[in-house]
Amino acid sequence: MEEKWWQSSVVYQIYPRSFYDSNQDGIGDIPGIIEKLDYLAELGIDVIWLNPVFQSPNVDNGYDISDYEAVNPEYGTMEDLRLLIKKCRERGIKVILDLVVNHTSDQHVWFQEAKKSADNPYHDYYIWRKEPNDLMSNFGGSAWEYVPEVDQYYLHFYSRQQPDLNWKNPRMRQDIYKMMNFWIHEGIGGFRMDVIDLIGKVPDQNIKENGPHLHEYLQEMARETYGEKDLLTVGETWGAAAENAKLFCDPRRKELSMIFQFEQINLDKVKGKHRWDLKELDLIELKDVLSKWQSVMENNGWNSLFWNNHDLPRIVSRWGNDHGKYRVLSAKMLAILLHGMKGTPYIYQGEEIGMTNFYSDDISDYPDIETQHVYKERLDQGFSKEDILRSIHKKARDNGRTPM
Repeated sequence: MEEKWWQSSVVYQIYPRSFYDSNQDGIGDIPGIIEKLDYLAELGIDVIWLNPVFQSPNVDNGYDISDYEAVNPEYGTMEDLRLLIKKCRERGIKVILDLVVNHTSDQHVWFQEAKKSADNPYHDYYIWRKEPNDLMSNFGGSAWEYVPEVDQYYLHFYSRQQPDLNWKNPRMRQDIYKMMNFWIHEGIGGFRMDVIDLIGKVPDQNIKENGPHLHEYLQEMARETYGEKDLLTVGETWGAAAENAKLFCDPRRKELSMIFQFEQINLDKVKGKHRWDLKELDLIELKDVLSKWQSVMENNGWNSLFWNNHDLPRIVSRWGNDHGKYRVLSAKMLAILLHGMKGTPYIYQGEEIGMTNFYSDDISDYPDIETQHVYKERLDQGFSKEDILRSIHKKARDNGRTPM
């Protein structure tokens, strides 16, 4: 493999809402990140992965984007973001942005137009059916929502305020590539691609991940945007397995630099069940999975290495000793294991100081839309409140989103 700059880089993920609040309004912001750049440079990082700072109603903490080319005022301005990119460049740090193109917000102008009429040119930017099938949302309930104005249902694999884009539509794809090129022109170092293995979905066949045209779309995306540029692209691929991982990141295929695969992160759930159905981690199983991925990617691609992110609980609480005398030692042990493997390490804000989960028995302390759905759904299914809270304490996404 040709050596790339990102193979010797360390990526630091910033969830801006809870990183550093420069104006004391209770929300972290871009000027706050700029203020802490010397701290980040001292850590020795090479790349910042910035969670979405785009215009959004924040139904799903910014992953419901209503304008891809505007900064949400609660985080600052476009000039603030340009200054962040510039100040990072001065310190030898690149900024990669979160690319959320499986879905938009229902407040995006495309969807506002799409629901006016089946004849509207934006209608086909989304996925519509006269009758819903039994596809379920990842946040619970049906994945279909009715719109009386057009007498049709639209698809949403996440909240009903996050309608899925129709990647079969070439005009929609070109608009996405135009937006990506806008940000590349602004000087970013690449993209982290949210649930990118869902863009090839075939709802009529109940196919969510790894649809038949997925890799065609990714190869076209590369040709139209980042392909000839020296950028880092990492895809979030919950459906990736050892058998298909190299399809995404074998450099000869010209798709992505690397992917996030989640096999090791799923080892503390009961096989074949939901991630909220917990089991104890088997250390031998963890070693086997980590070793397997080191072998799978040898000469076929490149590994991302991570324990934490904004969607996952704190690793020292999950597999370490968060409130015992071994918190520091277990956090260091997990860090050494991660950095000792071949691949690009991704460090989530607070991981460097051994931040832990928080614990509350009040469900209102877990505002994340997924957790709220799961709590209600599991109560309806007959689970006890204590059992549900035990899973939430371990796995809720809000565990990684507390202030740094």
